[in-house]
Amino acid sequence: MSITWSAYKRARRRSRQAWAIIALVAATVVAGLAWYFTTGQFNAADPWVAGPSEAPVFNQGWMKPLRGAAPVAAENASEALERIPVKGRAAKTDYDRAAFGQAWADADRNGCDTRNDILRRDLAAVVFTEGSSCKVAGGTFHEPYTGAEVTFQRGQDTSSAVQIDHVVALADAWQKGAQQLTAQQRQTFANDPLNLIAADGPANVKKGAGDAATWLPGNKNFRCHYVARQISVKAAYKLWVTQAEKDAMKGVLASCPGQQTIYNAR
Repeated sequence: MSITWSAYKRARRRSRQAWAIIALVAATVVAGLAWYFTTGQFNAADPWVAGPSEAPVFNQGWMKPLRGAAPVAAENASEALERIPVKGRAAKTDYDRAAFGQAWADADRNGCDTRNDILRRDLAAVVFTEGSSCKVAGGTFHEPYTGAEVTFQRGQDTSSAVQIDHVVALADAWQKGAQQLTAQQRQTFANDPLNLIAADGPANVKKGAGDAATWLPGNKNFRCHYVARQISVKAAYKLWVTQAEKDAMKGVLASCPGQQTIYNAR
């Protein structure tokens, strides 16, 4: 009888240990899922995570703040979205790129045009053309829209492989409030580093003037940052969104409820 009782106690002890292990594993899984569905899926091995902005915005080493650029509050992107007005698109018939000023002007007056400033900001191992400290001749980067490693090489047949994308397209902005901006504000908008990202040429061409309702980056790891950046730009320049656009943005942000606005941390 004593042997049976001893065996019973050992079995009970093992059972309690087994349940304790199961509980620990379950807690670990729950914690892991919570991490994954908030920030983990976007942070794990994600090269864009770097403080308040998961992709570059401003480098004070050679870039200067643009006068007239509206400030962006550091806050939850979903909350910022709720304050953006929802309206229909205005007519596009009178849209003209010239309404946003000279393309790639030296808006910050640092001696370099905006396209080269953004290439220098976004690329690694940057090489300049001979005799220039502005004109980028080559470099590499982890392209955000596709997630691929891309090499940029300046040349008649190669430069277009990497384009500078307006996160909020100029034509989209024109239909959603930019017509009410001053000419100077529109030029600032078109050259604001917050609204510019070096991107894969074909992906940028496919995007066109699309908003979040019609186009999102193929690289799903970048979508939260991308949508938060669009929200930040539209909030800064007092533009609006359509209902379809807002619904698409909310759908993306539902997978990353902790996503913050993107702002120039200077």
